Amino acid sequence: MNPLVEEMKSYYGSGKMNDEEFIEHYGTPHVGLMPHSGRFPWGSGEDPRVGAPTSFLDRIERLRKSGWEETPSNIEKEFGINSTEYRTLKTIALNSVQQDIVTRAKNLRKEHSTSEVARRMGVRESTVRGWLKVDEDSKIYQAQNAAKFLKDQVDKKKMIDVGGDAEIDVLNGISREKLNTALYILEKQGYHVYGANVPQPTNPNQKTRLKVLTTPDIVGKNGKTPSEIYEYDKIKSIKDYVTKDGGQTFEKKFTYPTSMDSRRMLVRYANDVGKDGVKGIDKDGIIELRRGVPDLDLKGDRYSQIRILVDKTHYIKGMAIYSDDIPDGYDLVFNTNKTREKYPKKLDVLKEIKNDPDNPFGSAIKDADIGGQYWYTDKNGKKKLGLINKRASEGDWTEWKDGLPSQFLSKQSKNMAAKQLNLARVDKEAEFMDIMKLNNPTIKKYYLEKFADKCDGAANDLKAAALPGQKYHVIIPINAMGEDKIYAPRYKDGTKLALIRYPHGGIFEIPILTVDNKNPKARKILPTDAIDAVGISKKVADRLSGADFDGDTVMCIPTHDSRGRVKILNKDPLKGLKDFDSKMYQYDKVEIDSKGNKHYYRYGKEFKPMTRTNLKMGEISNLITDMTLFAATDDELARAVRHSMVVIDAEKHKLDYHQSYRDNNIAALRKKYQIKVDKDGNIIGYGGASTIVSKAKREKKVPKRKGEARINQKGKSWYDPTKPEGAKIYFNAPDSELYYAVGNYDKKTR
Repeated sequence: MNPLVEEMKSYYGSGKMNDEEFIEHYGTPHVGLMPHSGRFPWGSGEDPRVGAPTSFLDRIERLRKSGWEETPSNIEKEFGINSTEYRTLKTIALNSVQQDIVTRAKNLRKEHSTSEVARRMGVRESTVRGWLKVDEDSKIYQAQNAAKFLKDQVDKKKMIDVGGDAEIDVLNGISREKLNTALYILEKQGYHVYGANVPQPTNPNQKTRLKVLTTPDIVGKNGKTPSEIYEYDKIKSIKDYVTKDGGQTFEKKFTYPTSMDSRRMLVRYANDVGKDGVKGIDKDGIIELRRGVPDLDLKGDRYSQIRILVDKTHYIKGMAIYSDDIPDGYDLVFNTNKTREKYPKKLDVLKEIKNDPDNPFGSAIKDADIGGQYWYTDKNGKKKLGLINKRASEGDWTEWKDGLPSQFLSKQSKNMAAKQLNLARVDKEAEFMDIMKLNNPTIKKYYLEKFADKCDGAANDLKAAALPGQKYHVIIPINAMGEDKIYAPRYKDGTKLALIRYPHGGIFEIPILTVDNKNPKARKILPTDAIDAVGISKKVADRLSGADFDGDTVMCIPTHDSRGRVKILNKDPLKGLKDFDSKMYQYDKVEIDSKGNKHYYRYGKEFKPMTRTNLKMGEISNLITDMTLFAATDDELARAVRHSMVVIDAEKHKLDYHQSYRDNNIAALRKKYQIKVDKDGNIIGYGGASTIVSKAKREKKVPKRKGEARINQKGKSWYDPTKPEGAKIYFNAPDSELYYAVGNYDKKTR
């Protein structure tokens, strides 16, 4: 039995055919993108590269029947080519035959019934039906599709990387054989594939092996690699594309989003009540989706943090969930804390898109290959991009790091801080000992350097070991839950959970709730097996530094267990925060000047909007940390926390944080709790981090090491028994002193 025919059976179930029948069925062959010219038929010469696919395949078959084997030496002897090129030509030939069989079947079907086509081609009707279903996304077109994709890319970019990272990131669904075939097809069209070793930018002694596809006009002299290959900036990447089906089709990792017509969206304003009896303000940031709408599909997720482009000028951001309470005529409900009176137009409650041709949302969206975007086929059979652009999917929040930040530990008991920091140290020591057991010095050096970098980061962040059961969760509004309850399927009913949102001002922002997973309304909104989402009421969210539901997260820590091992300090909310709404500092008028710049006013006075949220939030967070450690009064803490609530939303909602700074007299708090002194104890200023916790993230510069570095080793002429073995010793320093370094600290001795 012809093995090639057997391989055909795996594609189409073509049954048993001899060589003559097989050749008769495929019709006049051609090889897609492969050039074919000349007055002689394919396969009439000695060179297998100048021949019909069937002639090449027949020649192989005749050789194999005579006992010939496809070994590299036999291939070289019989065909004068290496085994890689042989496999490439064989793939092209086989695909060509398969394609032409399909083409002939489809052409016959235009004039005859399926049964008549089967009779003429000598196969079963089921086989013909299989051939008729084959389209250009089939495996037999894979190499040609890959060649077409690479050709389009290289025509635009002149030189593209088709090896190494590109092969892993973009072409990982394509077999090496199919990729070689695609490149061979392009080479026969005049394109070039070059390989070159290029020095790494950070380590010229190390080389990176490149495989570059170029356009026909880029050709090296005398057969040498063109000089452009050695210039990184001229070699373009194809990493912005991905194939999910093994190279049959290619799509961008992020395609500029499709826009939704705003008429499909209902805005539920702050005081509007839905069918469930809940106001928009109590579900601020939640996007409710109608089930079964093809372009609003979460693709297997029950909840996701998403962005949706609207009317090409604005976008929705928030947490998306499915809902059965969507009013007729709409496919989506957006819940907001904004009022209809102040924002009468739908688009007013949305975000304006960013002036970025690659991403209008101003924040990263997951790549298409991991579910950030998706394509679907509409009722007319047309392929379209879905409206959903995911920032995070169900399950993503479980991957967040669980270490305890210093801002939490600084507000808890000294015993807890000492215990968790010690556990973190023990973990690091165990990791170090495992590395030291490695025998290969190169591998050991690599992991020691990585370990040292991680130690630097840990010392800077002051993160302690996680507590038992501690995990991050995204919050979903379930207002049927009481202020002392939480829906958390990951935990058992009755478990006490402390909720911490970062940054938090103090233990008065840490509610401790009881898990209730039996609430019927909660079970309707969130799945009973949700692993990284919890349901809480709006009032609980307000206590969490004014959290909303557009993707905000909390750290959940099981506490008050039967042994009393984990006790999280908390207290009642500060009276000074009751009913406080940071939106009281929002602008009441906006004007646009002749240059298109926006000017914001509050009570007739213009103010500059926040532009550096992270910096300003860091400043107020450090102040609150220092105030807590210095036992500030509740009234003082309330002032600082109110300002932090304004700062955190100032850029997003255009709040006048300057006025908040004055109203809460933050300058006085900084003067009292953030005093700067010199080495003699003299006051030299105010403001900035003043305790070890708030100073932890500040960079400390050390004197630059100078001189010739050598490792202090026994048996070496420079060995110094007074210095630690393995330390770096520096000779020939400018002041003739000897330096040595251990870890990250420089020590100097004469």
